[in-house]
Amino acid sequence: MSDIQAWIDNEVKSNDVLLFMKGTPTFPQCGFSGQVVQILDYLGVDYKGVNVLENMDIRQGIKDYSNWPTIPQLYVKGEF
Repeated sequence: MSDIQAWIDNEVKSNDVLLFMKGTPTFPQCGFSGQVVQILDYLGVDYKGVNVLENMDIRQGIKDYSNWPTIPQLYVKGEF
């Protein structure tokens, strides 16, 4: 497992709700990411956001990790 895959795996397992998104929860940079943030905020869910635009290795790594080509990706208790 590569370093980035290990980091992603650790983040997924360490956070009850984890959102890999374009932008940040306070400044989403994609409509789909923004919609997920609005839903989570409306429901009062505590979550961690990871901005995939800050690191191309994370951006590609999460796609490889999930075997899913698009972002955002939401993980709840380790489940995609």
